[in-house]
Amino acid sequence: MHPFRQAVEARDGAAMAALLADDVVFTSPVAYKPYPGKPVTAAILRAVLRVFEDFRYVREIADGADHALVFEATVSGKRFTGCDFLHTNADGLIDDFMVMVRPLSGATALAEVMAAQFERISQEAAAQIAGRSE
Repeated sequence: MHPFRQAVEARDGAAMAALLADDVVFTSPVAYKPYPGKPVTAAILRAVLRVFEDFRYVREIADGADHALVFEATVSGKRFTGCDFLHTNADGLIDDFMVMVRPLSGATALAEVMAAQFERISQEAAAQIAGRSE
């Protein structure tokens, strides 16, 4: 079992963040541009823990540094299936994190709840960046 899957299933945001490379790039299923960097990616993942209901991984596929973690979840009463595509660097940290979801009704519900989280995500990421510079 991939360590990220273990951290998610334990709902351990700190363990999830510890598995991210500083230069990780997060590609959201509902945003046009990728989000670069550990602070914003960790904040997005904490938001996901807050908004996903009935989350569970149902399949894991691994090929060297590439991993696909298929999941099911509910958001705002909409059930959907998704996949976390992870790539790990030479240090075993996630440097590329892409999420895809289906169907469109689930993606739309996810977009709405994550948009409501955006201000908090931005504040958490900024606080983490400021904490590093001190």
